[in-house]
Amino acid sequence: MEAEVYRPSLKQYGGLPEIGYPFHDRDILVTSCGRICMHRKKINISTVLAGQRLGIKEVEDGIWLTSFMHYDLGYIDLEQKTLQPIDNPFGARLSPMP
Repeated sequence: MEAEVYRPSLKQYGGLPEIGYPFHDRDILVTSCGRICMHRKKINISTVLAGQRLGIKEVEDGIWLTSFMHYDLGYIDLEQKTLQPIDNPFGARLSPMP
């Protein structure tokens, strides 16, 4: 006897809703190779976010907070052309040792 488990959903997937960043200076598109271009500099982000918009906000001269949806990813240093990640918001929470 053959059992069938999979059933296609009756709902059609429409993708992510349009993402806005009202508390950021602007939004920026991640290229298909996982980069963003700021002030004629290419900064590697991740191919996972290719095609998505990120919010960026200058917090100090040349230092930009970078966010995706409601999550702050890290800080871009334009001088070094790098993204310094913030701790993983989805990571395990460890209690301090007594």
